[in-house]
Amino acid sequence: MLGPTEFAQPTLLACTEALGVGIWDYSLWGSSAGARMAAAIGSHGVAAHGTDMLPKPSAIVMAYTAHSDHSSTEPPTFVVVGEQDGIAPPSSMERRIAALRSAGVEVEYHKYKNLGHGFGPGTGTSAEGWIADAVRFWEKFITQRN
Repeated sequence: MLGPTEFAQPTLLACTEALGVGIWDYSLWGSSAGARMAAAIGSHGVAAHGTDMLPKPSAIVMAYTAHSDHSSTEPPTFVVVGEQDGIAPPSSMERRIAALRSAGVEVEYHKYKNLGHGFGPGTGTSAEGWIADAVRFWEKFITQRN
């Protein structure tokens, strides 16, 4: 029986060409608990999570969560949160943002009015358009590789 990394690595890497994706300049996105997972990979790289086959992401996109861990080699980070989030209060995320900025990491932060936890794409809310903003942020860190 194969372990999770023995199964996942060949499958992911074997499909990159068929899917038209590569292993360079990817961004890692997550919301709530998924954002903490994305941030942990950004902080410590994929090797800390079972593989050394991929580089660190070129950018992290975190939606409505708090995450206190960080390293000195964080990727640029884009953060969105609702000002009324009672599950992951903005103040918790703001502590992480301050730590990242102190370490010289580029961070873009958006706190949206009248929103709590879990606003998804933000359609019809003060967060509408945040996904396009996150993509623009990520694109700044894409390098052209031959």
